[in-house]
Amino acid sequence: MEAGVLYGRKPEEDAIAELLARARAGSSSSLVLRGEPGIGKTALLDHAAAAAGDMRLVRGTGVEFEAELPFSGLQLLLRPALGSLGALPGPQREALEAAFGLEPGSGAEPMLVGLAVLSLLAEHADETGLLCLVDDAQWLDRASREALLFAARRLHAEGVVMIFAARDGEGSFPAPGLAELRLSGLAPEAAAALLDRHPLAPAVRYRLLAEAGGNPLALLELPVALAAEGGSAFSPGALPLTSRLQLAFHGQVSRMPEACQNVLLVAAADETGELAVILRAAAALGASVEDLSPAERAGLVLRGDADGTVIRFRHPLIRAAVYQRAPLGQRLAVHRALAAALDSPEHTDRRAWHLAAAATGPDEEAAAALERTAARARERSGHEAAAAAYERAARLSVEPAARAHREALAAEAALEAGDLERARAFGSRAARRPDEDPAAQARIAQVRALADFWQGSYPAAHRLLLDGAELIRDTDPGQAAVLLIQAVHTSWYLGERQLAATLDRLVALPLEEADPLAPVGPYLVHLDRGRSERPPPLGDTLAAVRQRGRVPDQVLMILCGAALALGQDADAYELASALAAEHRTRGGAGRLPTVLFFMAEGEVFTGRHLDALATATEALGLARDTGQQQWVSQFSSVLAYLDAAKGEEAACRRNAEEGLAGATAGAIAPGAPWAHWSLGLLDLGLGRAEAALARFDRLTREPMRHHICATRSIPDLVEAAVRVGAPERAAEPLARLERWAGSVRQPWADALVLRCRGLLAADEQAETFYTAALELHDQDSRALEYARTALLHGEWLRRARRKAEARGPLNAALEVFDRLGMRPWAERTRGELTATGAQDQGPRPAEGVAAGLTPQELQIARLAAQGLSNRDIAAQLFLSHRTVGYHLYKAYPKLGIASRSELKDFADQLGL
Repeated sequence: MEAGVLYGRKPEEDAIAELLARARAGSSSSLVLRGEPGIGKTALLDHAAAAAGDMRLVRGTGVEFEAELPFSGLQLLLRPALGSLGALPGPQREALEAAFGLEPGSGAEPMLVGLAVLSLLAEHADETGLLCLVDDAQWLDRASREALLFAARRLHAEGVVMIFAARDGEGSFPAPGLAELRLSGLAPEAAAALLDRHPLAPAVRYRLLAEAGGNPLALLELPVALAAEGGSAFSPGALPLTSRLQLAFHGQVSRMPEACQNVLLVAAADETGELAVILRAAAALGASVEDLSPAERAGLVLRGDADGTVIRFRHPLIRAAVYQRAPLGQRLAVHRALAAALDSPEHTDRRAWHLAAAATGPDEEAAAALERTAARARERSGHEAAAAAYERAARLSVEPAARAHREALAAEAALEAGDLERARAFGSRAARRPDEDPAAQARIAQVRALADFWQGSYPAAHRLLLDGAELIRDTDPGQAAVLLIQAVHTSWYLGERQLAATLDRLVALPLEEADPLAPVGPYLVHLDRGRSERPPPLGDTLAAVRQRGRVPDQVLMILCGAALALGQDADAYELASALAAEHRTRGGAGRLPTVLFFMAEGEVFTGRHLDALATATEALGLARDTGQQQWVSQFSSVLAYLDAAKGEEAACRRNAEEGLAGATAGAIAPGAPWAHWSLGLLDLGLGRAEAALARFDRLTREPMRHHICATRSIPDLVEAAVRVGAPERAAEPLARLERWAGSVRQPWADALVLRCRGLLAADEQAETFYTAALELHDQDSRALEYARTALLHGEWLRRARRKAEARGPLNAALEVFDRLGMRPWAERTRGELTATGAQDQGPRPAEGVAAGLTPQELQIARLAAQGLSNRDIAAQLFLSHRTVGYHLYKAYPKLGIASRSELKDFADQLGL
């Protein structure tokens, strides 16, 4: 086969050519090649590199190794691009330098490294474009994998192509959201053409074509193995194809001189291919650089870089064949030699892993070295690497107490990495140690509970948090409060009874008055609907907390959600906005969806639908990109509500379906309350009141009746019940709304109660309620609720034959519905106006010029209008600066402007 010529891969070559052409035009894309070993993934990467022409190239390979060294794969891949580090924003540059060990780590947000990778790729692409190739991606360390996938998902207009090759059946490279291309065996004609490079007897040729199954590596290597072994290397079908190829490679290795085999074994045990380290270790085994020559001549190893400081095996199966078929004693000796060779400070972590690999039993020296490695990995946000090191350190520990301590650390690190199964496993193992003190048991219970919670096992998580808090309520009430505040969150998904019981435990804790958490319980206790007294303002509670010190962000987020449940929408929005700004500054893409959810709720409740759309769209993208299924469910349901308001039925049902996914035994899907409200609102707007009432009814029952959506949707339920002629079905929900409004004491909440009473009242009383409600509504900050009441009042006036009077409230309602793009409600209002004798003026444009922008264009245009540069905007929105520029130039013609300087004139239209 001529160099660069591939047999039978024309469709795949065309797909790669299209990606490269789009990159040259400024667009970005990514692709995952999947297939069995030897199927041709590496050959396609080689082809892509050759076809890239003048585009810049970075290329790396995952290496199968027991150690989990954080960001090792990323560092090797991006080495050619590090010259562009200086162009990155300070926090991103510092995060990447810490990840690569160039600067001390400070525990930066894990996704900040991913954002830094995105920015670095965009910078390095320059004007010619960039091709990024990653082979054997299934063996990347998790920290590298997550950073690269985050960057790949957020590529858009940088001229970057990322192609990953991942092997089936080994390791793991889940890449949801990325395009995939699965490679199958070559067609018979292509397979025969490739095999015919070897002169073979017809019977042997037929046998090999059958055995290879179109696998290109098998077609190239098995004839060589057969020839070397006299045609009897293995019997047909005796072993799986991968094993047969490893046998073939091992046959080639076994024909090398013994000293050469020793050097190859050292190279196979080392994960980096650094020639200097390999030769130092080989020298301890009596081998030298000259002993590597036979393997080079046979093509078993190749120079890995231009200056010859790195070597690599021609194929990963050669490495596997060398290492796996070596006797145990030889492998142990090689790891000891490598540990001795890695004696400089920069190799401390690699040395620790080789010490562990050389251990044959408990070994405190190796365990302590791994524990230090884990701590360093944690500082660099390499939490998966830390978990692996702690877990291996635990297995090597001599003392039971040290083993239990390291298992607990492994569980915490696995949880921080998002590896929930391992977190539960490590935590369960540590919990079985009966000699642990209560504080350690509570710590382990918290880890296990959070792992259960994020997997949707709310009852189990709740029980663990309660039990953990009980262990330390008297000895460490502050930490017990942290657990119980988290238990308030889990109880939210279980029902009112569990919520009330948890709140009782929280307020009964013997907390010191000076503890920063002391004001939190007295505020949260108002979530118990059995209480009628007015809750203190959130601002007062936060001030009391801050006077005493700091509390975890998780506590502030729970206070934010509680404030919304207690009707303190403005305070909740202010806190959520402040937390979001902090997370953006720190690069906390993973934490941002939580606070954006509270922001989106506040925007929906105040009728700012365009803002809510921008917030929810951004947050849904971040939740998908960071693997947070709970928030995917929640934000899908919020988008379903916005779709329902506009009468977009197909989109509403699609988003609601995603919001309802993920329910488990004993617990609802996180997005279920919003999904049911959305579907009910859709039906109500489209005139299907009976179906709407059935949806709203579900929100009045456990385990959802105490949720924010259940309360806020009661006015919709009342309207639906009246429309189907069943006002009695609204009695109990309205009583709940009245009790809630009486406790939160907000004018807008009282207005909603008055609207409901107007719907249920006799004709002679209805107008009194409607007019009282309209006086309490804030027409500026809660225009939609004003419009809903104005519509009902206008309808009542029209039915009372007071047509001229009806036109005022109906026109006021129509202006809001048209502006928000709420087509069904606008059509209903327009019909009422026509019935009063008013002339139909037709629909008015929604939300002014901003309505024509996509949610992302709107966000970017707003930030640009505030004077932020493209790089500043990119850092805030977790995009590349080139993508920001792309969206701005798409927005300009929609706004009727030609440059950035004109944006400030659109501040009002953009909602600033």
